[in-house]
Amino acid sequence: MKLREFLQGCNYILVTRSEPQTPNSSPPGSPYSSPPGSPSTPLWKRGAEGDFKGGYGEINDLLLNADISGLAYDSRKVEEGYLFVAIKGERYDGHDFIKDAIRKGAVALVYEHDNSELNSAIRNPQSAISFIRVKDGRKALACLANNFYEMPSKNLTLIGVTGTNGKTTTTYILKSILEAWGKKVGLIGTIQYLIHEKVYPAVHTTPESLDFQRLLKDMLLSGCTHVISEVSSHALAQFRVDRAAFNAAVFTNLTRDHLDFHKNMEDYFRAKERLFLELLDKDGTAIINIDDPYGKRLVASLVARHPSQDILTYGLEAGADIMASDVKSSFQGLKFKISFRGRSYDISSHLIGLTNVYNILSAVGVSISLGIPRKVILEGLAETGNITGRFEKVDKGQGFLCIVDYAHTEDALERLIYTARELLKKSLVSNTPSLTLPPRGGGQGWGGASELRTRNSSPRVITVFGCGGDRDRGKRPRMGAVATRLSDFVVITSDNPRSEEPSGIIKEIEDGVVAKNYVIESDRREAIRKAVNMASDGDIVLVAGKGHEDYQEIKGVRYKFNDREVLEEIIKYKMQDARLKKNIGYHVS
Repeated sequence: MKLREFLQGCNYILVTRSEPQTPNSSPPGSPYSSPPGSPSTPLWKRGAEGDFKGGYGEINDLLLNADISGLAYDSRKVEEGYLFVAIKGERYDGHDFIKDAIRKGAVALVYEHDNSELNSAIRNPQSAISFIRVKDGRKALACLANNFYEMPSKNLTLIGVTGTNGKTTTTYILKSILEAWGKKVGLIGTIQYLIHEKVYPAVHTTPESLDFQRLLKDMLLSGCTHVISEVSSHALAQFRVDRAAFNAAVFTNLTRDHLDFHKNMEDYFRAKERLFLELLDKDGTAIINIDDPYGKRLVASLVARHPSQDILTYGLEAGADIMASDVKSSFQGLKFKISFRGRSYDISSHLIGLTNVYNILSAVGVSISLGIPRKVILEGLAETGNITGRFEKVDKGQGFLCIVDYAHTEDALERLIYTARELLKKSLVSNTPSLTLPPRGGGQGWGGASELRTRNSSPRVITVFGCGGDRDRGKRPRMGAVATRLSDFVVITSDNPRSEEPSGIIKEIEDGVVAKNYVIESDRREAIRKAVNMASDGDIVLVAGKGHEDYQEIKGVRYKFNDREVLEEIIKYKMQDARLKKNIGYHVS
């Protein structure tokens, strides 16, 4: 591909030439002129006609007709003939690896700012490298990647799902419905990337723009007609999905999260809003949870900015376009009615809890916008199975329910525990906490059931959770409050401490507790063991925070750890131990 083709439509790109130059042709003081003491390299801005003519000269065809064999933002992946884009990441700045990219064969470089390595390369009279200066490297990468992969989203039906909670489940429900409709589906999200039947590990919920466009292209070539993508706030703030054409966009909800990255909730909302105000196709449909306060704001913004945009709202409250009613949730799943434009129909799903009513509504909204027949929608909903790490039941034949869930925010944890409490209510048993509990913070050698006694046989909700390190610290005490307020008993433990000390994170969680119904166990495996050992028939054990993850990150190292596997192992041991004790008791008698 020619450099000219890479740059097509990237109207924020400024271009330089690497050959020895005459004095800078840009007017002094112009935003395109070189700073004093910098190498003499004229800059031009892209012209309106797409021929890269600017007010300060014309770029020669030799530069624009250079052959480019590939594109990379990671210098380790650069090969001969590549275009390297220097972007600043969380830990490293691509500008610091320009020399590595050149050494590996880069023939063109996109950059935001000068540094010693770049200046040295530009000054080199032997260099045949094209240097392209941009205002924002991530925006440039999105444009270049879209061009390099030949704008794949234009030949796909692309659905974006954003919000704090519910993204993953919504995408899997949609996948089931689309497959029931006979479509080949690609999926991009937190758990994994799916290209029809091929499975790839997910590095990020939404990958960098180059990887995102590559996935879209691969999905297209594999015969996929529809792609469903979770779209994170990080991705929107960093322009990872820019230049993709979204046919439908879902807003699930917005609650506190990622405030280590976003300045505040307003900044968080503005990032989410971009999917609808800037990236949704004018002929596409916005599907919005109108019960959520930020959903109401989003509808108002869309109506004001894009009055002709098609909007479908959903919720349980009156006024929603797609409304759920008569909700019945049990251990077996959900049953409820959906009303839309004067018609109603019955929904049945294996998914559990009120949260999944909202997830189903959002998927139904997308399905309606795509013209999927009602019969197919119902069939797809009925076929949707449990989703890894999302209210995932772990059943080894024990007499109590064990659930693994990704809940790692205050709101998600509250909804998780609330769902468990509602299930206990509907099993016709009292759910009033009535426990004799160990001292605040637990004690050395505390082992669970032997030191925790109930005054009656009422089933309990026992919650195991922690908070991630190097993330929003403000949610830690809030989650401590929610867990101890709604659970019968809580084991506070470690999540992914990353570079932080687990004890420090746990202390901040403990600062928010509202009852003395908890113990501390920083070893996550031991914390799960304690919860399982104290559980009796009819109880619900919730293991929250990590969901589908198969690792625990400590001091930069990811150790193998999977909540579901650990639960299975501990439950199996407990049941074997119980059978052994029963047999011993039988023979003794």
